[in-house]
Amino acid sequence: MSENTGAKFTYFLAGLGLGALVGILFAPQSGEETRKFLSQKADESRQYAQRKAQELREHAEDIVERGKDVIDRQRESLSAAYDAGKEAYQREKSKSHS
Repeated sequence: MSENTGAKFTYFLAGLGLGALVGILFAPQSGEETRKFLSQKADESRQYAQRKAQELREHAEDIVERGKDVIDRQRESLSAAYDAGKEAYQREKSKSHS
């Protein structure tokens, strides 16, 4: 899933760059206006990248937390099974000594 997200992000950046280039070549704006436009688009791209990075961090944190929960549940199950086995062994051991 992260590979797909990374590929989409790469295509987005490539499209953004291509669009900016075409816009510069065909824009009837002055150099100052073009620089402002490029600066604005660069800021928008940076903000988008930061938002996506934050979303990915949050998603990764969720996955880690769910993984910890699963491990804790498995640990509890194994501990209960171990205790039950130990108790059964003790019962059988006491039966055989009687």
